Amino acid sequence: MPFYSYYFDPTYILVFIGVILSLAASARVKSTFGKYSRVRSASGLSGAEAAERILHRNGIFDVKIEHVQGQLTDHYDPRKKVLRLSDSVYGSNSIAAIGVAAHECGHAIQDQRSYTPLKIRSALVPVVNFGSTISWPLILIGLLLTGSQTLIDIGIILFSTAVVFQLVTLPVEFNASRRAIENLGGAGILYGDEINHSKKVLTAAALTYVAAAAATILQLLRLIILFGGRRRD
Repeated sequence: MPFYSYYFDPTYILVFIGVILSLAASARVKSTFGKYSRVRSASGLSGAEAAERILHRNGIFDVKIEHVQGQLTDHYDPRKKVLRLSDSVYGSNSIAAIGVAAHECGHAIQDQRSYTPLKIRSALVPVVNFGSTISWPLILIGLLLTGSQTLIDIGIILFSTAVVFQLVTLPVEFNASRRAIENLGGAGILYGDEINHSKKVLTAAALTYVAAAAATILQLLRLIILFGGRRRD
């Protein structure tokens, strides 16, 4: 192992690029959401009311809508059939809030219709949680204690499950946004330019998932460069 691997090496640039991408995507979604959170929708519906209308429009009556604290902490829990909307979405009647609420409804619709990528992502959750927990300890044990390339390789493989999860997440999120836009127009919740503005919010949000996937891939590439294929005779 080269001396620089323990202190500083050029592959840190991969981590740096990943961090920059994630920060840029996060800044854009906050900026875009902030801009359109100040624009009231013509319908006057709150995020929670819009979500209820969309769910019922799609024949979904067994999903509860709850208020959750935080900023953009909105999510759909398929296990408990609960759609949770954050402080800035639940009671707000802004275009941004309604767009985010509709996006989460998109996940509920995916769940109802057994959307394959969503099912795959849900199945990957325990695998990814285990892999993320154990991958680095295995790499460090293999590198510092036992000198076992096998342990290092297993650690890298386990870390790669996070990459698979991020890649599967992309179609899930893009599809949820597409369903959101279709329902916002079809249900008469947003009109004309309001739909285009909502698209901007959802597109900015989607970029955070693209950035997360890119950052994870770059981390995996760094692990492979540093530790992959090291053989001790």
